[in-house]
Amino acid sequence: MSYTAATVQLLSPEGTLVHSDASEQYLPYVDKLSDDALQEFHRHMVVMRRFDIEAANLQRQGQLALWVPSHGQEAAQVGSALAAKPQDHLFPSYREHVIALMRGVDPITILSMFRGLSHGGWDPKEHDNFHLYTLVIGSQTLHATGYAMGMGLDGRSGTGDPEKDAAVMVYFGDGSTSQGDVSEAMVFAASYQTPQVFFLQNNHWAISVPVSRQSRTPLYLRGEGFGIPSVQIDGNDVLASFAVSKANLDAARSGEGPRFIEALTYRMGAHTTSDDPSKYRDNSELEFWAQRDPITRFETYLRARGASQSFFDELATEGDDLAADIRKRILELPTPATSTLFDHVYSDPHPVMDAQRQALADFEASFEEGN
Repeated sequence: MSYTAATVQLLSPEGTLVHSDASEQYLPYVDKLSDDALQEFHRHMVVMRRFDIEAANLQRQGQLALWVPSHGQEAAQVGSALAAKPQDHLFPSYREHVIALMRGVDPITILSMFRGLSHGGWDPKEHDNFHLYTLVIGSQTLHATGYAMGMGLDGRSGTGDPEKDAAVMVYFGDGSTSQGDVSEAMVFAASYQTPQVFFLQNNHWAISVPVSRQSRTPLYLRGEGFGIPSVQIDGNDVLASFAVSKANLDAARSGEGPRFIEALTYRMGAHTTSDDPSKYRDNSELEFWAQRDPITRFETYLRARGASQSFFDELATEGDDLAADIRKRILELPTPATSTLFDHVYSDPHPVMDAQRQALADFEASFEEGN
């Protein structure tokens, strides 16, 4: 399932602006962007891909238990994240690494979770309202909708003050749309007219099941079925991701209710490093999407606008520096005490956690006594 007649595209695969009936309402958002702003889009995408490659290498070398690649989905994530305001709350699944970095999460925090050294997590208040990774498929849509309901009840949207009004944006994948949680989230979002944007990254594969088997119709129509205004975009077009996300977030903040965006993109690598996509995908599909690479496309656009070679060289250096930094720091991480398994399960001390912590300590001590 690829582009349809409804797909909004602002930047063609050849790197030129698209003028069409679908794009005209969104191009003004792009016209307002300076060269510096456009180059910032590219910087995030390029540096993220280098980080992603290094993390996959670390896993293959036994330094991470698992890695979840985002190669190919950079434009969907970067564009939408740059459309959000600091007061907006972003709820990720487990592949939104670049958004985490953009919101100030230390990359080593993400890697320590995949190394098995922590439960993962950070305080959203300290990271521009970027919430925790969620590995339970689709459940973050319920978390996001509940939070958006609270924001609406608290009067934090629709006040007419764009500097204070806030919205929620939740990220999820095509496989998640087969989960009941997602449907329930949209029911409550539509009923309560929450200040919320559902951002679906349709990367065409729910592990080994193609989206064409999950849905006989384009997934953006799911939102329409719940009465939520919905749009389908070229998710490999960072300008479309930014402009459409900005328009829909503005609408949600102003009190117009929830919105749904389906970003058509492609997972170029494996679902995770425990997966072998060569078992279920053919090379022709991979080649089709490789020709629509979001970074290559945007680089062509920037070069046509006059971006210098030194700019691209600097990005390559920045990416290499980040890769070297995370490799050094991940190898220096100490093994945490086993007792930390029980930390932060509850916000306050809890007798069940205390009992389990003591039981584990007694069990480990029994081995020492046996010696």
